Amino acid sequence: MIKLTPEAVKAVRRFIRASETPVLGLRLMISGGGCAGFQYGMRLEAEKAEDDVEIDVEGIRLLVDPFSHTLLDEVSIDFIDSLTHTGFRFDNPNASAQCSCGQSFSVQ
Repeated sequence: MIKLTPEAVKAVRRFIRASETPVLGLRLMISGGGCAGFQYGMRLEAEKAEDDVEIDVEGIRLLVDPFSHTLLDEVSIDFIDSLTHTGFRFDNPNASAQCSCGQSFSVQ
């Protein structure tokens, strides 16, 4: 199960409200890259892909492709707004290593 902290829920709702186009949900994805091997991605989506896993968290529809779903199992997503960093931070128990910025990771 993917978890969103209260701060992340507020941020996602704010981004959905501010969107100029209709939003079905928030896509979470993993792609190759970043300094540790895999990187996290997010974007607002208007449509669901046929093979997406749908997860409801606090009324927010998360859309995750099957590959990413495996790597995001039990992930907690927070939203940080500080002088040095503003953005989403992922805490992934599946990661064997993570870069210092928290935006990429590796698995064994």
